[in-house]
Amino acid sequence: MRKPLIAATLGLFLLADLAQAQTLVATSNIIVRAFGRSIDFTSDTTTSIRDSKVVREAHDDAASFVASDGDIRGAQLEAAFTTLRERLPEARGASDQVLAEAILAL
Repeated sequence: MRKPLIAATLGLFLLADLAQAQTLVATSNIIVRAFGRSIDFTSDTTTSIRDSKVVREAHDDAASFVASDGDIRGAQLEAAFTTLRERLPEARGASDQVLAEAILAL
């Protein structure tokens, strides 16, 4: 009688962890898509953020930043963060992680 109860409890814990992980992934995807849309709609007549050389050159740094959970911060990525926050009001309140993921999504 005790083993089925333990198995059921462990199963519920696993389901709760899975649901929590899926919620985190869904939330991250929503933020990245929303940020991407705001980048698409926020552009001046000559260049957009997507075409910005500073942001494009930060792609590799952004990948390192995301892969290292923020431990690796390259100079090009820092310059891109500054550019994004200066040009986009939506980016001013965004975390570095969200901005790095948005750079990767471009």
